[in-house]
Amino acid sequence: MGGAALLVEVADTDAALVLRAHLAPLVEQAAGVWAAVDHLVVGARTVLVVVRDPGLRSDVGRACLDEAAGLAATPTVPGEDVVEIPVRYDGPDLEEVARLTGLSRDAVVRAHTGTTWRVGFGGFAPGFAYLVDGDPRLRVPRRDEPRTRVPAGSVALAGDFSGVYPQDSPGGWQLVGTTDAALWDVDRDPPALLVPGRSVRFVEVDATSPPSSSGPVAPRTTRVTGAGATAGPPEGQDRAAGRGLEVLATGPLTLVEDLGRPGFADVGVGRSGAADPTAYLLGLRLVGHADAGEATPASLEVTLGGLSVRARGDLLVALTGAPCPADVDGRPVPHAAPVALADGQVLTLGVPTVGLRTWLAVRGGVVVAPVLGSRSTDTLARLGPPVPSVGDVLPVGPAPASFPVVEVAPQPSFPTGEVVLDLVPGSRADWCDLSGLDDVRWTISSRSNRVGIRLEGKQIHRQGAYADRELPSEGMITGAVQVPPGGEPVVFLTDHPVTGGYPVVAVLTPPAVALAAQLRPGQQVRLRWSRGG
Repeated sequence: MGGAALLVEVADTDAALVLRAHLAPLVEQAAGVWAAVDHLVVGARTVLVVVRDPGLRSDVGRACLDEAAGLAATPTVPGEDVVEIPVRYDGPDLEEVARLTGLSRDAVVRAHTGTTWRVGFGGFAPGFAYLVDGDPRLRVPRRDEPRTRVPAGSVALAGDFSGVYPQDSPGGWQLVGTTDAALWDVDRDPPALLVPGRSVRFVEVDATSPPSSSGPVAPRTTRVTGAGATAGPPEGQDRAAGRGLEVLATGPLTLVEDLGRPGFADVGVGRSGAADPTAYLLGLRLVGHADAGEATPASLEVTLGGLSVRARGDLLVALTGAPCPADVDGRPVPHAAPVALADGQVLTLGVPTVGLRTWLAVRGGVVVAPVLGSRSTDTLARLGPPVPSVGDVLPVGPAPASFPVVEVAPQPSFPTGEVVLDLVPGSRADWCDLSGLDDVRWTISSRSNRVGIRLEGKQIHRQGAYADRELPSEGMITGAVQVPPGGEPVVFLTDHPVTGGYPVVAVLTPPAVALAAQLRPGQQVRLRWSRGG
């Protein structure tokens, strides 16, 4: 799965859960070869193993096979700890599910409520879970045409799975009902209601009224009836005193980002973080965070310029990434070099001459309140600090003990014409016809964002043996090149979903990922197999 990940394929979901449960303690202990593993993502029939050191990928792969060889996948027996989810069976696809299964409407409801489901693995959004072990009569295909918006709380079926949409999002599952259960709440521990291995029962309630919060609760059962608490404003957002950046203009999009939040893949939360980590880390180095380690300070990620900020207190900042004209109170300032801001001075960024995203690093970092251990805003998961707006004062933390030792730094060039992205084969390269891939030119779509860039142009076709096959959901990584049914590839960036159901035919190299994050809509791009792949 690219140069820094492996996909371990097993027989079924039970085998994947058993393997993941066996490997997780080894990764946590970080002894021997397992110290090279960053994280695991369980899928329907796979376990994704992401490594920190690509040079140890083969050693990690052999260790995974050794551990898997001695495991016996036995179905998990539902325990006493059961989550009950009240459902109004009023979904728009209920009659279609009845037709597809040959059951009556009432029989569909009885089949859905008459089984104790089990959480298999996390999905595309925080709190979304793929539920397994349901009544086999409820196996139905996804809709031919996915909906552009599925309301939060929709209860759905697809394939062997059931699930509940925790937030409004596109989706192609068959909708059979709705619930008011709070699937995701960052103030709850754990934030996801449905975690892998937990048992779930759906309970029918009157379709004409919302579920009631009254009534007895069965022993060792969690009955969910409300929408849950809403997190308050981040600590420090309202501070007027001390050092900070007062936002005067944001441009098209300005986000607070660090290196992301690892460790939440099981509940549908990806790492996120700075779209171009190379530019982000260079900015920190320029302002004196030379050895930040894992606790990297947050910076501002600015898309297509337009940011204007006033210094509250004396600050040291640096601009990296896409080079843009910038000035302090009308005086031009350099790119990729430390810039001193005196109290009250205004820094203004123009539109980059090339590239898409510029980073504003500040000595001490932006210290808005973290969410799940990170100050990154994940645009797909809708998780993290609020998007800065005009009038906000973003607090700046204390300066580190180390001093800046770099006065100016070289930066990679950003091509204005055709861009070449290097890649290596992906886990499902054999699913598609990739002949002549190096010669194809695509155009970056205007629908591209931090989740991924869409390539418009020639379609990539499935091989005959895989033409009508559905791929069970499996773990995804940044840089994965996925081919949906339409045939136009999608390159995943930092806010990509945790799992996906389309074949990954290739994966960008790390330098190519950073370059892809800087591509503008309308640019021409070509994919090239890496010589080292």
